[in-house]
Amino acid sequence: MHPQIKLPKPGKCPICFMDLIPLESDEGEELGPRQLRLSETAAQLAEVETTPVTRRYAEHIVRMVGKVDYDETKVVDITAWMPGRLDRLYVDYTGTTVRKGDHLVLMYSPELIVAQRELIQAVKSAERIGGLDQELSGSMARSAERKLALLGLLPDQIDAIRRSERPNDHLTIYAPSGGVVIDKAAKQGMYVQTGTKIYTIADLSVVWVFLEAYESDLPWIRYGQDVAFTTEAYPGTDFHGRVAFIEPVLDERTRTVKVRVNVPNPEGKLKPGMFVRATVGSRLAADGRVFDTSLVGKWISPMHPEIVKDGPGKCHVCGMDLVPAEQLGYGVADKAPEMPLVIPATAPLITGKRAVVYVQLPDRDQPTFEGREIVLGPRAGDSYIVQEGLREGERVVTHGNFKIDSALQIRAKPSMMAPEGGAPPPGHQHGEARPSRPENAREQPVEAAHDH
Repeated sequence: MHPQIKLPKPGKCPICFMDLIPLESDEGEELGPRQLRLSETAAQLAEVETTPVTRRYAEHIVRMVGKVDYDETKVVDITAWMPGRLDRLYVDYTGTTVRKGDHLVLMYSPELIVAQRELIQAVKSAERIGGLDQELSGSMARSAERKLALLGLLPDQIDAIRRSERPNDHLTIYAPSGGVVIDKAAKQGMYVQTGTKIYTIADLSVVWVFLEAYESDLPWIRYGQDVAFTTEAYPGTDFHGRVAFIEPVLDERTRTVKVRVNVPNPEGKLKPGMFVRATVGSRLAADGRVFDTSLVGKWISPMHPEIVKDGPGKCHVCGMDLVPAEQLGYGVADKAPEMPLVIPATAPLITGKRAVVYVQLPDRDQPTFEGREIVLGPRAGDSYIVQEGLREGERVVTHGNFKIDSALQIRAKPSMMAPEGGAPPPGHQHGEARPSRPENAREQPVEAAHDH
């Protein structure tokens, strides 16, 4: 950290109190301008660790938190289709589970009685007369049937009225879908108008999970991507869903973007309001594209990306044409793309637009390191993709690299902070730091202060 501090024995830097490391002599084999040789002891004291450059897919895990919510497309309101009185509510509390076709409300409506009488009269008229008048009466009967259907009567109920030829002064409202009653907005005996909400029913066989993604996470998230998450209610159980929607706007308060995941919930374990912890795994190819081998050759609905099929066709939800997965931002191919060169994220020293790594040179009697500028690609988790400057199998310093860089600064060699080399920056005279030795003095091993 303060390379101007040189002491004759091991200890701490009097300025920053970091451990001193040995500064070795360059006597022996001639070194290049960016190279540094350390003894085995010096390398151990500097805690230098190296890792080989490997060729593999860079994997990145995005971690998010969120909450379970209702599937908006499966939430329905039960409303009054005509003015009347609610004589009986069969579902009398919120949270009741109902099935499709269950009776919900018994409703009295004078308007319903009038509409039924119109149908009965039209049917009787069609039976009494013939010819053109009979055709007209039949048309009137069909019109009366459509009116009753618009008032909420089912075909079976309309047929029963035709057969009995007697109006029913009450209408039974049935559940159009199964689910849980999440809101009971009316009371028994209440008078209602057309459109008055009575119940809200939510089908929980599919739920939505809304996750909060930071701006830096967005490049790793794609439509149709598999998401794994856990809940406090079921520790050790992983739930899975697919990314169905990424909101186009950023929440300025939280600096996050909502990511919606559609999750099958056949057993009803997931309850709206539950908190979840989710992970999304992504792989990067050599060209920096996120790719997913599970989507090779797949077709996805652009409106409902959770719909993934093996071939072209129509989305069964919205009827839109399916599109190849590539059109939604995935890098997919018939074979896996080229693997990139990858190094640990602790290997490069980055300043401004420059990235420097220290490579251990092979076949040397003592550990010898060479500084090298490289071109980095995107970071993926604890790794960087290397675009230029390294070869597979070379060993890069992953721990102690800043100490090596400081030692090069002491020797006025090119380093991270001084790419052209030159004298080390002058420091403040603190503590017992000794002055530089004369040029003709014998060079002895000394200790120099460096960062960890």
